[in-house]
Amino acid sequence: MNKLAYQLGLSQDLAFYDVYSLTDPDLLALIPRPVYALLVIIPMSESWKESREEEDGRKEIYDKAGPEEPVVWFKQTIGHACGSIGLLHSVLNGPAVDFIKPGSDLEKLLHDAIPLKMADRANMLSESEAFETAHEAAAQLGDTVPPNLGAAEKLHQHFVAFVKAKDGHLWELEGSRKGPLERGALNEDEDALSEKALSLGLGRLMDMERNAGGDLRFSCIALAPKSD
Repeated sequence: MNKLAYQLGLSQDLAFYDVYSLTDPDLLALIPRPVYALLVIIPMSESWKESREEEDGRKEIYDKAGPEEPVVWFKQTIGHACGSIGLLHSVLNGPAVDFIKPGSDLEKLLHDAIPLKMADRANMLSESEAFETAHEAAAQLGDTVPPNLGAAEKLHQHFVAFVKAKDGHLWELEGSRKGPLERGALNEDEDALSEKALSLGLGRLMDMERNAGGDLRFSCIALAPKSD
C-alpha cells in the first residue's frame, strides 16, 4: 500500500503501518499518532452480509458531490480493485489530503472527483490510466503470487476504510455499499485508532462477529505520520 500511495503522489511523510492489536498498549505504541485512517480487510461472513443488507436496504442511492461533500467516496466498478479503492478512500479524506503532492496523480484524481456524482466519478476512476498502472504495479509486489480471479472470488473478502474526515466524524468507506456511512462524531483529540473510533467502526464489526460465532480473520493497517 505504501508503494501504491507514493507512486500516486502521497508524501512519504505518511505511511501505512501494520496493526497487530487493537487493545495491547505495547503493540499500539508501535504506531505513530495521530492515525488518519484504518484500512481493513474483512471476510464476508453471513452475519456481516445480513447486517449490510439490512442497513443498505433503508438507504437511498448516494447522490452527493461538490466541495461541501463530507467525504470523497468512490463506487467500485473496477473488478478486484477494492484494496486500491480503499487506499484512495484513506488518503483522499481527512488530514491526509494535506500530504498529497502538488501536480501528482492523486491531486488530479481528487480535483476531478469532487464535482462528479457517483456514476460519473466511478467512470472517471475506471478510465484513469495512472490509477490502473499504479494498481497493476502494486499488485505484483510481495512475497506471494497474486491469486487468479477465480481464487480471489472464493476468498470473498472486502477492504473497508475507516477515516476521521474533515467534519470530525468517523466514516466507513467501501466501494460496494450504497454510499459512505457516517458512524459518529469524534472529539478533537480522538483519531481513527482511538477507543471511541474503534467502538463506532472496526470494533463494532468485530463484536458482531464474535457474538455471532463468525469469522474474525481481520487484517488492519493504519495511515499515520512517518516515524523517525
